[in-house]
Amino acid sequence: MELGSTPADRPRPVGRGPKMHAAVLAATVAELAEGGYAALTVERVAQRAGVHKTTVYRRWKDRAALVVDALAEHIATDIPMPDTGSIGGDLREMARSLVGWLVSPTGRAVEAALISDAVRLPEIAEARARIFGDRFRRAEPVVARAVARGELPVGTDPSAVVSALAAPIHFRLLVSGGPLDDTVAEQAARITLAAARAGVLDTPARVAGPVDKG
Repeated sequence: MELGSTPADRPRPVGRGPKMHAAVLAATVAELAEGGYAALTVERVAQRAGVHKTTVYRRWKDRAALVVDALAEHIATDIPMPDTGSIGGDLREMARSLVGWLVSPTGRAVEAALISDAVRLPEIAEARARIFGDRFRRAEPVVARAVARGELPVGTDPSAVVSALAAPIHFRLLVSGGPLDDTVAEQAARITLAAARAGVLDTPARVAGPVDKG
């Protein structure tokens, strides 16, 4: 035993492979929720996860990459992309899952940390953009299925759909301060569905229309 160390100080082994990977990502989310991004360190994550910091650095080059992976995985698990058989049902499930996450203790803490830290730290603002990019990619099959079923017009932009769905929910959370509940989720889903069916959420090129050469 090293001088000054105790069994409680040393990481508890969590094994290798998927189990270790999951432990590190869970520890990252916990650290972010507790102290924010500015206070998060690879050393603290490693200690919480029960691994050595060299193990973390072998998989993630820095804390920004670690946070992106951790939050993308965490959000994908807590806010899954559904397949209910209809775009209306999918949008409702997505909205309800988002509301449920935002009102949970972890969701509230992570959201607050990301918002406050993004103002001061360019790297966390970039991380947020990468996390949203992951959500947009995961939404592509949802929109593709709806287009194939004839529920949405060809050219509907998945990123625009996700943005339209999340916007009123985040507005309620951050601006108006009203309660977040299933009613808010239902309204967000209906607004998004109506906009998408009307072609408002098409890809940017289709929304802009042909260039006038006259």
